[in-house]
Amino acid sequence: MSFDSELSPPTSNRDWFFPHAPYLTPNPNPNPRRYSAFPSTADRLGRRSKPHLHRPGQPAPRFTPTSSFSSSSSSSPAPRTPPLHPTLASAGPRYSGVRRKVCFDAPRFVRDEGRKGEGGGGRPDGRDQASRDEAKKAGRRRRGGIGLLLDAKGVRVRWPMAVFVALIVTCFTSLLHKNFSLHNQVINLQDQISMLNTRLQECDANGPMNILDITSEVNNHISNKSLKNSALFFSLAILSIPLIILKYIDDMSKSRTSDSEEVSLNKQLAYQVDLFLSVHPYAKSLALLLATLLLICLGGLALFGVTDDSLADCLWLSWTYVADSGNHANSVGIGPKLVSVCISFGGMLIFAMMLGLVSDAISEKFDSLRKGKSEVIEKNHTLILGWSDKLGSLLNQLAIANESLGGGTVVVMAERDKEEMELDIAKMEFDFKGTSVICRSGSPLILADLKKVSVSKARAVVVLAEDGNADLSDARALRTVLSLTGVKEGLRGHIVVELSDLDNEILVKLVGGDLVETVVAHDVIGRLMIQCARQPGLAQIWEDILGFENCEFYIKRWPELDGMRFDDVLISFPDAIPCGIKVASGGGKIILNPDDSHVLQEGDEVLVIAEDDDTYSPKTRPAVRGGYLPKDFIVPKSHERILLCGWRRDMEDMIMVLDAFLAPGSELWMFNEVPECEREKKLVDGGLDISRLENISLVNREGNAVIRRHLESLPLESFDSILILADESVEDSAIQADSRSLATLLLMRKQSGKASSL
Repeated sequence: MSFDSELSPPTSNRDWFFPHAPYLTPNPNPNPRRYSAFPSTADRLGRRSKPHLHRPGQPAPRFTPTSSFSSSSSSSPAPRTPPLHPTLASAGPRYSGVRRKVCFDAPRFVRDEGRKGEGGGGRPDGRDQASRDEAKKAGRRRRGGIGLLLDAKGVRVRWPMAVFVALIVTCFTSLLHKNFSLHNQVINLQDQISMLNTRLQECDANGPMNILDITSEVNNHISNKSLKNSALFFSLAILSIPLIILKYIDDMSKSRTSDSEEVSLNKQLAYQVDLFLSVHPYAKSLALLLATLLLICLGGLALFGVTDDSLADCLWLSWTYVADSGNHANSVGIGPKLVSVCISFGGMLIFAMMLGLVSDAISEKFDSLRKGKSEVIEKNHTLILGWSDKLGSLLNQLAIANESLGGGTVVVMAERDKEEMELDIAKMEFDFKGTSVICRSGSPLILADLKKVSVSKARAVVVLAEDGNADLSDARALRTVLSLTGVKEGLRGHIVVELSDLDNEILVKLVGGDLVETVVAHDVIGRLMIQCARQPGLAQIWEDILGFENCEFYIKRWPELDGMRFDDVLISFPDAIPCGIKVASGGGKIILNPDDSHVLQEGDEVLVIAEDDDTYSPKTRPAVRGGYLPKDFIVPKSHERILLCGWRRDMEDMIMVLDAFLAPGSELWMFNEVPECEREKKLVDGGLDISRLENISLVNREGNAVIRRHLESLPLESFDSILILADESVEDSAIQADSRSLATLLLMRKQSGKASSL
């Protein structure tokens, strides 16, 4: 049968026809086409029509295809017939009307689309569009097997699932190969036969054979096989459970969540793990130990399932695989090799975790040592709290004082990095004379940091004032004293606190009591400057007395001096100079330069000036001839003129001291950059009443002490004493203030030299 597209179909609207070849005419086509190349709309909608049979002797009817997408109106034009394929056109008149080859195994929407592109000019109906969409979706998404996803772009592999499936299949294949293959069964039977033969030989040699023992051994062998299978399945199940949980925990959390916001299970699990690792100090070590034990146990069970060894031997073999990954090279068989490789891989991960934990612990320890967080195990040491510019001279004097003792220990704790403190101390070019300096980073306001430096065992505690604002520095010193008094173990040594303002001394005394000694360094330095300015050479004396290079103050009890008058004590020390007495009955009160008639009581101590604490001792009282002082020994005072260059805090205290020392009619010139209208206000705010000054009168001059023109306006040659102060109104840094004072000194020396030459 063949198609003849040029013959007209019958008048009925039937699309399918099967034309018959003439009986006397041979069919040139051995495989005739039995279906029309143009299915009608009725065929797509499910209608069936009888094929038109070609009658012999009549011309074949011409077929005019009906488009399924064309309009039903009779006025619509007929579709344009495309040109014939060259092969079909040359085949003969029978194929002259064939438009295209019909593919019956293709999807339905492919045929419709092809027809639309060739001759259909109409619009597809909704049912055709729906079938086309379904066919497209079916073509785009086709799933093939576990771990594969077939789509329009190609094949995508779900690698985690594929690897998991491959692992499971391999394990089960090994299990089946081990336990259910014919070869293994033959081997097991041969083993049983050899075992029975051995028993028979033993029975022939020793006596009758016990059939019950042999039966029990066979049963034990069978039970061991089932036990091994159970152990292997158990180990695989335990390994699969975490993977399944991690894979489907999101789906479980989504099924549990409702419309209200709820934290997912994976976030809750991650939070609990994070909380465990951060709260417990040994959480990482415990996790590593648990992972190691779990790997050894599961690996031992898996080896027990694939080998003939006992459970104890399998556990030991599993540990050897974990400890040394090269031990699995001697494994024989697919199952043992696979299990040994898995255990060795887990062992490598375990040891990598262990190396990471050990490395982190060592790094953390070294960082703690580098940052000064470790504890100081010392006693009878000197503790310095805080950091300031005075630390260098303080360490130098402590090193000199400890030289006679063979050196000592000084601990410095400040809110600075340990490396920075050690670097700054190393820059101090002086000999520590056997004294070791230990630096720690911490806050003196925190009790834990104070315990870290063994504050309760310290011989002395020195609290340094901070550079900057005086009120803030004293407030911090007060809080430090409160922290020191709160130490439960108590303090063995005394506390020396440096203050910046004299008015805050009462508060520190109120908090610390008799245990605390306050030193207002700013006020003391001002008084010493005034005394040294009025008495040339006094500065060297103060330096020798207050330092440890030459002579210094020492206080000690001498029982042989009890009941002796103080004038006799003065001549009892040939290598020392007694200065005062520490009265035991007065609560440790020190009396400087007591009366000659004062008698030492039991427990009193003598204050002397000596070179060292081991260079003096009382001797027998020498014979001294009495005498009298000359009448003109005390020289009367005369009025003076003093110049103060610069402005400092507590200027009113220096003015009051000068008013007490100077003779009436003296003048005090103040030369600085502070406006004159503000000077009086600052002095009054500081507690100075200018109208109550008795011996001095103030003369104000405004100018810059580092400008020569301003200094030349002053009568420098007329002053008895000149004090150059660190001008705190201009410079805040100590180095800049010292540079400014040095420049002022050089300019004044040059100016005074010119005046003396004239």
